[in-house]
Amino acid sequence: MSTLDSLRDSLPSYARDLKLNLGSVLSSAGAPGLSERQIWAVAVAAAAASRNPPLAASIEELAAPHLDAAYRDGAKAAAAIMGMNNVYYRFVHLVEDDEYATLPARLRMTVIGNPGIDRLDFELLSLAVSAINGCGTCVAGHERQVRQHGLSRETVQSAVRIAATVHAVARVLENVSAMNAASQTRAA
Repeated sequence: MSTLDSLRDSLPSYARDLKLNLGSVLSSAGAPGLSERQIWAVAVAAAAASRNPPLAASIEELAAPHLDAAYRDGAKAAAAIMGMNNVYYRFVHLVEDDEYATLPARLRMTVIGNPGIDRLDFELLSLAVSAINGCGTCVAGHERQVRQHGLSRETVQSAVRIAATVHAVARVLENVSAMNAASQTRAA
């Protein structure tokens, strides 16, 4: 049984749609506009952003034939830097005091300028992670960048569909794990 089949089988029956979507969005047919490398880089970034180590390990294993070390690191770098930036820029947006937007962030973000992978791909990964983290400012900024550099709306949608599905799978698996642990504690 493949890692993807094992991953899908680990989802409970109430998450049937996620089982189906996971197989779909991680294929060329289910992710129009994205290359295999982009599909798997988005999946790795989304899994890292979803903070579920077992899922992240499974996704990395699945991605291994499609990504070199630079792309695996680039995907995780996008999740890391957006983990910081999404909190900061969401605050700047939500605080309702325009003066914060005029202040320098004073946060190191050198990986954005030199991500070690194709810059457009890094922007796409940053967009997917920002969608997971719910930062409207970052989503809008990264979407604008990838669109200005020629990616279609359908391509952007494909990346966000991967992020949404991987994130939902992470949450369900986390819940299943917590419920199993609680059941074992009660049984002991």
